[in-house]
Amino acid sequence: MSSGLFQNLLDPAILFFVFGVAAGLIRSNLEIPPAIAKFFSLYLLVSLGLKGGASLAAGGLDATAIMALMAAVIMAALVPAYSFVILRRIVSPFDAAAVAATYGSVSAVTFIASQQFLTQQGVAFGGHMTVAMVLMESPAIIMAVLLASAVRTRAAHQGASDGPLPALSMRKVLHEAFTDGAHLLLIGSLLIGWATGDRGKEIMAPFTIDIFKGILAFFLLEMGLLVARQLRESQARLNGGLLAFAAIMPPVNACVALGLAAVLGLPRGDATLLAALSASASYIVVPAIVRYAIPEARPGIYFTMALAVTFPFNILLGIPLYFALSGWIVGQ
Repeated sequence: MSSGLFQNLLDPAILFFVFGVAAGLIRSNLEIPPAIAKFFSLYLLVSLGLKGGASLAAGGLDATAIMALMAAVIMAALVPAYSFVILRRIVSPFDAAAVAATYGSVSAVTFIASQQFLTQQGVAFGGHMTVAMVLMESPAIIMAVLLASAVRTRAAHQGASDGPLPALSMRKVLHEAFTDGAHLLLIGSLLIGWATGDRGKEIMAPFTIDIFKGILAFFLLEMGLLVARQLRESQARLNGGLLAFAAIMPPVNACVALGLAAVLGLPRGDATLLAALSASASYIVVPAIVRYAIPEARPGIYFTMALAVTFPFNILLGIPLYFALSGWIVGQ
C-alpha cells in the first residue's frame, strides 16, 4: 500500500487538492470563478461518460459486466440501509435518513480519481463501471425518502408532530432524482460514447483525453478551497460520533463491496472501483434533493460530513487503501 499511497500523494492533481485546502485554511483570496468551476464539473462528467460509453461499446455487457452492475445495485441498497440503523443511535431519525442517503449515493470525482489511480498502476477496468456509477446515484435517495416518510408516519401516530406534516411529492422527488442536470448529462454522454464507439473516442480524444488531467487538477483545486471553507464554517456542527462515522464507514463500506466482488468473481480493477463508489458520498446531487425531500434534516450535518471529511479521506488515503485491500480480498 505504501508505494501506491506515495504515488497517489505525488500525483499533480492530488497535490492541487492539498494546495487548495491549505490556501483556503490560511484564508487566501484565491478562488475559481463559479461559472468556470461549473464548467470544469460538467467537462469531467462529459469526459467520463464518453470514455465509459466507448469502452462499453468495445467490450459489451458480458457476464462480468452484468455481475458488476448487480453488485452496484446491491451496494446502493445495502449502504443506506445499515447506515440508517447505525446513525439512528447518533442523530435524529431525519438526520439519519439524510446522511444515509448521502453515503448511499456516490461521488463522481472520487470515481474519476480512482480511475486515474488504476491507470497509473496499470490495472484495467471495464467501461461498464461508469454504468454502475449511474445505477448507484438514485436508489439511496428513494430509500431515504421512504425512511423519512416512515418516521413522519410514526411520529404522527404517536402524536409527536407539532403542526401539520410537511407535504412531500414523491413524484417530484423521483423526477429530480432521475432528471438532475449533472446526472442526465452523464447518462447522455455515456449513450453518445456507446453509440459512436471507437471512432467517436478518437474524434473526441483531444477534448476528453489530452486536457483531462489539467482540468481535473483545476477542479480538485476548487474542491480543496471548498473543503477548507466548509471546515472553517461548520466546525461546531459535527459531534464525535458523526466524525467517526464519516471517517470509518468509507473503509467499512469498501470492505463490504470487496467481499461482494470476491463472491461474484469481479476482476481487481472493477472491484476497486466498486469499493471506491461504495465508500464515497454525494456532496452535490443528493444534498440538493434531500434539502427538499427531508426538510427536517440539517444540511450542515450531511453536507459537511460528505464534503469536509469523507471526500478528502478518499482522495488522499482511501483510494490506495481500497486498491491494496482489493489485492488481499479479490486477488490480482
